[in-house]
Amino acid sequence: MRKPSRPVAAAFVAAALLLPLRNALAEQAAATALTVSMMTPAQRNWPETVPASGWLKPWQEAVIASETSGLRITDVLVDVGSVVTKGQTLVRLSQESVLADLRKQEAAIETAKANLSKAKANADRARQLRPSGALSDEKIVEYLADEQTATASLASEQAALDGEKIKLAQTTITAVDDGIVTSRSADLGAVVSAGTELFRMVRQQRIEWQAEVSARYLSRISEGLNVKINGPDDHDIEGKVRLVGPSVSTDTSRAIVYVALPADVRPRSGLYVTGNIELQTSPALTVPETAIVFRDGISYVFTAGEGQRVQRVRVETGRRSNGEVEIVSGIDRSSKVVTSGGAFLSDNDLVKIAETN
Repeated sequence: MRKPSRPVAAAFVAAALLLPLRNALAEQAAATALTVSMMTPAQRNWPETVPASGWLKPWQEAVIASETSGLRITDVLVDVGSVVTKGQTLVRLSQESVLADLRKQEAAIETAKANLSKAKANADRARQLRPSGALSDEKIVEYLADEQTATASLASEQAALDGEKIKLAQTTITAVDDGIVTSRSADLGAVVSAGTELFRMVRQQRIEWQAEVSARYLSRISEGLNVKINGPDDHDIEGKVRLVGPSVSTDTSRAIVYVALPADVRPRSGLYVTGNIELQTSPALTVPETAIVFRDGISYVFTAGEGQRVQRVRVETGRRSNGEVEIVSGIDRSSKVVTSGGAFLSDNDLVKIAETN
């Protein structure tokens, strides 16, 4: 009988030596498998949302202007950012010329009163002498007309005095409502004219969100719907729809939805923010955000397969809320999903399951 050749014998020996090494490597790989947590998707009732974006703007602005002209500003009592109350003094104008005109008008009233007193005396005497014929009819008519003229003159002078008092009151410019001053053009020493804007303020410090939405959602948006705004500093702001704009832009096919913010929330106006308007609720199959793995712009999750191995499954995502993501397609309610550590996994990796919820 022929003996095996030396190369064949060497191959048998090498295989016998490598077999324990392969088993050891396999056991090591099994021992170093990634430990993951798994859970089944949750069924939630989430509201359908309409994405929107727009500017935070004042609910209403008030313009504080001068009602008189030719007077100099003597005091500016507030500045930009000042919180003011209705009736609070903001600016004072010079009063010297107004007070002089007021005193002049008061003197004119005294003169008118004296003229009226004289005319009234002549008219009374004419009435008494009319039956006797001591005065001609022409003279009697003249005295009576003088009385009427003096009465009208006194009324005119009194009206002029009221006008001077109003002008004096207008030298003190006050806030028309509670609010916060957002701009100031009043400068100490400046001579103002009627209608000159001195301040601009946000009434009651109320800021609203003027959100632009696609016109196709308008039929489903109504007053009172809840709104969630992605506010500054990553703080969400809750609001409610106050008004749906009556027109649609012909350029963008978008409409403005006015969203009222809570009274205790006062973000800065002029910021551009995004958010969502909540419509009716509908079921949503959700997983934690940590379960979603992004690769090449595509969303995946890892699900439990056979023999403690995982499978990478492509999914379509939808709404997001409180750290959870809606799964629109790709898995069902019975799937077991890796909740964390998916970024370190590949398809068909061996894992150790730490917990299944």
